[in-house]
Amino acid sequence: MFAFDTPIVDFHAFAPEIVLAVGICTVLLVDLFIPDHRRWITGTLSGFFLLGALLPVVTLAVLGDDVRSTISGPGMTGRYVVDNFALVLKALFLLSGYVVVLLSTNEMEEGGYYQGEYYVMLLSSVLGMVMMASSRDLITIFVALEFLSIPAYMMAAWKKRDRKSNEAGVKYYLLGVFASAVMLYGMSLLYGIAGSTLLTDIGAAVTLDGDQVGIQVVGIVFVIVGFAFKISAVPFHTWAPDTYEGAPTPVTAFLSVASKAAGFVGLIVLIFIAFPLAQDVYRPFLWVMAALTMTLGNVVALKQTNIVRMLAYSSVSQGGFILMPLAIAFTNANQGASLRAVVVYLIIYAATNLGAFAVVIAVARKTRSGEISSYGGLFTYAPGLTVMMTIFLASLAGIPPLGGWYAKFGAFRAAVDAAGGWGYSIAIIGAINAVIATAYYITIMREMWMKPVPDGDTTPIKVPASLQAALAICGIATLVLGVLPGLIGNAGAITDLVGTIQP
Repeated sequence: MFAFDTPIVDFHAFAPEIVLAVGICTVLLVDLFIPDHRRWITGTLSGFFLLGALLPVVTLAVLGDDVRSTISGPGMTGRYVVDNFALVLKALFLLSGYVVVLLSTNEMEEGGYYQGEYYVMLLSSVLGMVMMASSRDLITIFVALEFLSIPAYMMAAWKKRDRKSNEAGVKYYLLGVFASAVMLYGMSLLYGIAGSTLLTDIGAAVTLDGDQVGIQVVGIVFVIVGFAFKISAVPFHTWAPDTYEGAPTPVTAFLSVASKAAGFVGLIVLIFIAFPLAQDVYRPFLWVMAALTMTLGNVVALKQTNIVRMLAYSSVSQGGFILMPLAIAFTNANQGASLRAVVVYLIIYAATNLGAFAVVIAVARKTRSGEISSYGGLFTYAPGLTVMMTIFLASLAGIPPLGGWYAKFGAFRAAVDAAGGWGYSIAIIGAINAVIATAYYITIMREMWMKPVPDGDTTPIKVPASLQAALAICGIATLVLGVLPGLIGNAGAITDLVGTIQP
């Protein structure tokens, strides 16, 4: 008889993933049996399952255990863990997914799209993001990345009779597959060096010493390139503007927030666990990417006349600000400050950007246009939407007392605290870009508040209840996190490096 050690599974730690998996199966089955005029039920179910998956995240946080390895046993311990870092990011993904469901409800129903399949794809992608937050192994990271990416490729082309949507999906898919192949090749090199896929083992092996330095450098660069595509960092951003413009607007909101955040999560765990001794390789690489991403995103955004493309390039530039603390992560004596700055930025950016897209969806219900000029005189017939859009744009610009100012403050503080040429130089570039970004945000504000209505039609905009709920959630979060930054500061504090990102 053979003796096998039975792995120990912590089902409480696995509960968010289990709830989402059950939700995917339930929505798929329900969609098979309900009539067409009740397809909205699938959206309601998806929202319930996303909130249901959030409950075990809360209970795990309340219990206060530092680390839970979801599967324990020989060769399994430490590959998929639930720590404070994972819990914060899982909550972010689930709440972002719920807001996207609110944004999608009327858009999918009125647009004649396949609703059941759409929500199955959305839940599947969120499941991949939740998995990414706990992954501490190359295999689980890659599986999570593909789990979140493949549904997103299909969602980008969900308007199947629209030429721009088809183009968006094809570009996203082809470039995404190429980036995944590059990243997988880099992972194979790292596995060959360490003889293990566990990130802690790779961290101990990748020291830039010995006769394998060249292979180590190539492996690190290729892996970072794969994630640079996901976060639309320059020069790997070319898919973003066309995909954002062509995809359904709720999908664009989802890609610009949740998908980008998932890419940053993968990049974070690799830098802090797998590459802690390789800062001489990734620091100049990330520094250059951060500077280029901020600058090019802002400069091109200035020229845009379509608000979705403008928000696409704004999303690119915001990614540069998030990269800034990562570029100098191990230059800072307190590495946790860089991690905290990134996580806080991701949380605030999610609330602000989702709110901005909620306004875009609401306004487009009347204007049927994405042109910035169509926002002329918006205050005369939609004062509430104008005020909300002003709040979100001002937050993206980093104007106090809205949440965006605290996000940028944390990023700049991490850069300045790092001191030296790396930190001060990237902080100066970031400050210049923050000023440039304000210009195109103010352009939209001027259209809404000062310009006349283009066609003279001042019929009020009817905002559905689901969009109102999304606007309320995002607006309250943006205001509260700016006025009371201590709340998000405490949430960010639990993601400090020492004791939270665990092997």
